[in-house]
Amino acid sequence: MKASEATQRYFQEAADRLGLSSSMQKLLVTPMREVTVQVAFPRDNGEIETLIGYRVQHDNSRGPMKGGLRYHPSVDLDEVRSLASLMTWKTAVVDLPYGGAKGGVAVDPRTLSRKELERLTRAFVDQIHEIVGPDTDIPAPDMGTNHEVMSWFRSQWEKYHGFNPAVITGKPVEEYGAKGREEATGRGVGIMTSKLLKRLGRKPQECKTAIQGFGNVGSHAAKYLHESAMPVVAVSDVSGAYYDPEGLDIPELLRYALGNKGSLEGYAGAQKLPADELLYLDVDLLIPAALGDVITAKNVDKVRAKWIIEGANGPIDPEADQALEERGVLILPDILANAGGVTVSYFEWVQNRQHYRWSLDRVRQELDHTLSDAFEQVWQESQQSKVRLRIAAFMIAIRRVQRATELAGM
Repeated sequence: MKASEATQRYFQEAADRLGLSSSMQKLLVTPMREVTVQVAFPRDNGEIETLIGYRVQHDNSRGPMKGGLRYHPSVDLDEVRSLASLMTWKTAVVDLPYGGAKGGVAVDPRTLSRKELERLTRAFVDQIHEIVGPDTDIPAPDMGTNHEVMSWFRSQWEKYHGFNPAVITGKPVEEYGAKGREEATGRGVGIMTSKLLKRLGRKPQECKTAIQGFGNVGSHAAKYLHESAMPVVAVSDVSGAYYDPEGLDIPELLRYALGNKGSLEGYAGAQKLPADELLYLDVDLLIPAALGDVITAKNVDKVRAKWIIEGANGPIDPEADQALEERGVLILPDILANAGGVTVSYFEWVQNRQHYRWSLDRVRQELDHTLSDAFEQVWQESQQSKVRLRIAAFMIAIRRVQRATELAGM
């Protein structure tokens, strides 16, 4: 199933429950603009590399559009379209004054040198600078990009439009970035986990957790949960899964990855398993925080976790989602669970517009407050409407976007 079809299925179920007319549904799901561009840049050997880049701007009824830039071989128009739509619902469910967008280039950044990555980024900006800006569409980091890429993006955009650091978020702190932005998505996953356990009446120390992915999201989520006394018994990256039924030493794992170019390859402090085996461990909580579509109809029967928190975008396909629901597995959906990143991106944008910097404590406090409010609203909607959390989140988001669209006089 295409990524956009999966998003559409959830939207459709929520929209039907809200009683939206077919014309309103069509208006809300149709992207405002889709752009495909040629991205040509010189490789270090002098040859010209030509890649394809995308920017999909889905909806701006609630404010400027917001969404990451992804560098990954799987990037295509359908994936970007789906992720742009998810950003519309994600910003709405946490009540940020944004719409949704997404962009990317179909490339494996690991095959590029640092200078090639910079040339690629600047060439991409050359192609899309006229349709992005602090009042229209604000990009941010995503898979395969980071604060350095954001710095290059801002530098190139400002060559055309002049100084305005609010054009992009996820920048280095030294260049008008927000403190706490790098940790934000993973920390948000941790906050949501704590809220869910409280609602379920479970103590953190009683909840064994497995986290798929030990990149930016997974590592910061693991750190937060470890500090909350929750036993993280397994983590994984491309090198494999690392398992200790008594709980991993997360600070040691973080230090190891930091000194090993971000990889857990060679870590000897835990039992090593095939990477996919992490999904099937007998744990209370599973956090898929890597790629999408890792739990599908083909492997869903092997998943034994009682609760799942979607740290990644779209880690569970609709067929698997339905099967898990029928088994009574509680799932906290991606549009709520991983909204910490866009929330702190909003804080960064606000600081840039005000020319004033917040402390790390304030960023964390505001993040906790924003996500806690959103969680409680989704939980209450789920209880009152008797729907699963995913559909409750979509219902809240769709209702807000619909209202903004109607107020604008459409």
